[in-house]
Amino acid sequence: MSLRINAVVPDFEAETSQGPIRFHDWIGDSWAILFSHPKDFTPVCTTEFGAVARLSAEWKKRGTKVIGVSVDGVEDHKRWAGDIKTAGGSEVDFPIIADDELTVSKLYDMLPQDAYLPDGRTPADSATVRSVFIIGPDKQLKLSMTYPMSVGRNFAEILRALDALQTTAQHSVATPADWTVGQDVIIPTSVSDADAKQKYGDYETVLPYLRKTPLR
Repeated sequence: MSLRINAVVPDFEAETSQGPIRFHDWIGDSWAILFSHPKDFTPVCTTEFGAVARLSAEWKKRGTKVIGVSVDGVEDHKRWAGDIKTAGGSEVDFPIIADDELTVSKLYDMLPQDAYLPDGRTPADSATVRSVFIIGPDKQLKLSMTYPMSVGRNFAEILRALDALQTTAQHSVATPADWTVGQDVIIPTSVSDADAKQKYGDYETVLPYLRKTPLR
């Protein structure tokens, strides 16, 4: 299946490094980030897991659960966690899904339905399992991005995008390019000037269809 923004993400049951889960139940009323990897004990992925672990307090501050998925088994995940701590300097306090049967990778359209893991496989056999999915409490997909194996993900950008998603959901606004918390937001074009004045107070009209205002 192809995943689209605002579609409900597939539910599934899986074994993880922290025990079994049912995905929608695990999300509960939180925001969630699912980030995937083609293999344990690989250099770029190890640095990425370390980056996510170091941001533990930031995810919690935003009411967001994070969960990794890698196309290996639970015991490999548990052993890999030691390497991640060595390289990244923080404990891995989030679960890692064991997707050695490719269930999640196929459900989330990262691999074709006829994909399989050959004997003696390398990360290249599951190279497209390199995505990030930000999911709302309504279980709908809010954002996704996919990277090649050679390029480490920028989790500062993922954190920034999460802030923007939560802000726009809470305040019914939009955010401009490169927006960060504290900067002006964009008033939706569906809001008339009169309603904008009543709802947002003073605002700046850059163009007839581009109006900016501070969050109050």
